[in-house]
Amino acid sequence: MMSKMAVDEDERRARQEAHWLVREFGAEAPLYAAMKAEKAIEQKDFGRCTRWKRVLEILAEKPSSELRRGAAAR
Repeated sequence: MMSKMAVDEDERRARQEAHWLVREFGAEAPLYAAMKAEKAIEQKDFGRCTRWKRVLEILAEKPSSELRRGAAAR
């Protein structure tokens, strides 16, 4: 069983990745996250795949206007 601290660290890292993707790619951020998840699956790195899946969930929670603003802020 994973400790709460490990889960919190995973969540923090996923949110950090989502924020970076929005800042770098704006509305394209979910596409890049999906590509990262696919690459992790190909490499059979299911822990990393789980993190990228969480990044996709976080990105899905953001309104599209916020994603576009992220790209404009570059």
